[in-house]
Amino acid sequence: MDLDRFVKLAVHSLVTAVVWLGSSVLAAAQPSAMPLLTTAAAQNAVADQTHGDQTARDAQTDYPALHLSGFADINYAAEKASDGPRGFNEGQFVLHMAGALSPRVNFFGELSFTSRLDAGIGSPPATGFNAEVERVIIRFDQSDELKVSFGRYHTPINWWNTAFHHGQWLQTTISRPEMVQFGGRFLPVHFVGALVEGVLPASGWNLGYQGGVGNGRGNVISRAGDAGDNNGRPAWVMNLYAKPDRIFGLQVGGSLYVDRISVPGQPEFDERITAAHVVWQREDPEVIAEIADVRHERLDGLLTASSMAYYVQGAYRLPSKARLWKPYYRFEHNGIDRADPIFATVPNLDVSTLGARFDISTYVAIKGELRVRSLNDQPRTKGGFFQIAFTF
Repeated sequence: MDLDRFVKLAVHSLVTAVVWLGSSVLAAAQPSAMPLLTTAAAQNAVADQTHGDQTARDAQTDYPALHLSGFADINYAAEKASDGPRGFNEGQFVLHMAGALSPRVNFFGELSFTSRLDAGIGSPPATGFNAEVERVIIRFDQSDELKVSFGRYHTPINWWNTAFHHGQWLQTTISRPEMVQFGGRFLPVHFVGALVEGVLPASGWNLGYQGGVGNGRGNVISRAGDAGDNNGRPAWVMNLYAKPDRIFGLQVGGSLYVDRISVPGQPEFDERITAAHVVWQREDPEVIAEIADVRHERLDGLLTASSMAYYVQGAYRLPSKARLWKPYYRFEHNGIDRADPIFATVPNLDVSTLGARFDISTYVAIKGELRVRSLNDQPRTKGGFFQIAFTF
């Protein structure tokens, strides 16, 4: 059986299974017994408890107070072996720990466990899962206008990276955009240092800011400088945005990130990243658009390279009896300057993703996607993907 027929069969089987499952749930559930939140509302409900953005209640008397929650997902992929894993795979198992240490001091931690393709290989044999401290943050809340924190963050360099964390249930789609993939090289998704943030009402414009200083990319540019800055030159990031009251769910903003990249065996480069986003985070519709330009300049001035990536994603929660369904589409493009040695292994690509999310209950989602990829001007490849994602 060729790949196209296999993908069509997999997608057909997925749709049949989801329709059957959804029909069974709807038939068995009374309206009052199945309080389905919209995806955004459910995400916000969990985020209030788990993302470290909550403030301690003044009525809290027992400290420390700890709240533990988690995320997991099971996936199935039908694609060529050269394009990635096939068959069933266990996604990340993620734990979120949010603790109130006093009325104005909060702690947040995030741990992930990711299955390895090389499990059992080598001497000593590789473990079955990689354990990673994704985020660890202590924050001091002076007011809504001023909050100061220290730790390991998801870099506030673009919207997706700070809105959707580890735990695939949180996002509408199965996959993250390529420009902000965990373990990717295009944008630094992690940042170790200090952050000042807040929101100013500004007559209903709700102007938010985030400013940070710390360790940027490490000796491996896909990782943060967890053990210290490798060149003594700190990274800086500034993010500004507005969320006007008059247009519910709209956010518009931009960011600037400056760092110096020191990779063993290569000349040093100054890095400047500018990014912008427009987001309308509703269920009917959900629209997310982001663009980022990464500029690298060698210290001797002999080489300057600029690479750009963007994506546009649209989704719509269907009305009435079909409210469990949320179809979506995303197009993304990464344009890499081939003269840039820092991005020598980062591919040029175009990806179209068509899929649907089915919220079988408030905290369980079933997703199916068809992706068409064009990599470094090679012929297009297709793949079908299926995921059950949940939070607990």
